[in-house]
Amino acid sequence: MSKPAVAATAPTAAVPTPAVTAPVAPTAPAVPAAPAVVVPAAPVAAGLPIRINAGASAPYTDSSGNVWLPDQGFVDGDVTDRGSDMEIANTQDQAIYRTERYGMSSFSYKLPNGKYIVKLHFAETYEDITGAGQRVFTFNVAGHEFKDFDVWVKAGGAKRAYVETVNVDITDGKLDITFTTNIQSPEINGIEIIPAS
Repeated sequence: MSKPAVAATAPTAAVPTPAVTAPVAPTAPAVPAAPAVVVPAAPVAAGLPIRINAGASAPYTDSSGNVWLPDQGFVDGDVTDRGSDMEIANTQDQAIYRTERYGMSSFSYKLPNGKYIVKLHFAETYEDITGAGQRVFTFNVAGHEFKDFDVWVKAGGAKRAYVETVNVDITDGKLDITFTTNIQSPEINGIEIIPAS
């Protein structure tokens, strides 16, 4: 069986394409390079200080312009938001104390080794706590123990902000805080981690 004939086609000549050139921007005169400056490594990582608004689901900017991260770093427990109508005394930033983490067993946050000031923010906002001795717990901040801590006693009553400040030396790359229940669940409203100068 023979193959069908294929019609021959004439070769087509290549049509030259005009060259397109981009306009050349004028060059600035050469500037001599500045001598190299050796900058020592920063003692702490970018992003410090760290502020965490316990129980919050979104970032918060306080009255000084500091941004607080939403709840993170905790193990166990639950969160609550008491609502914007709750008045909190002893603070310009009531929103920090209207949310809380409670019933947690620990908190951990990776940090460069070094010295830090840790501020723990508390306020007794649970309506069933009506006096001293009704919520008592122990917490340990990087080896510094606070035994039988009573938010009501420390703050001087309900709906009053109280800040506990602890100087710590981080040597293992993280800040660890443990919480132990004595009477009622431990609670916390915020944590600040500030490099010590």
